[in-house]
Amino acid sequence: MNRKYTIETERETDGRWLAEIPELPGVMTYGSTREEAQSHVEALALRVLAEELESNLTPRVSSFSNISFSLP
Repeated sequence: MNRKYTIETERETDGRWLAEIPELPGVMTYGSTREEAQSHVEALALRVLAEELESNLTPRVSSFSNISFSLP
């Protein structure tokens, strides 16, 4: 099973970039550039998914070999 997560980005009025992954509620980060925000949100998503696997919660993935991120 492949899992593809979409990264949505938006520039705030103060110039910061916000990146979020809608499929993972609460996974959103800021960065001073779009690329920085994207990098941070990918790292956060992997931490959230790893925590689910370690905690024996119902994981959204069975391994990390089938995860990808994309921009709309």
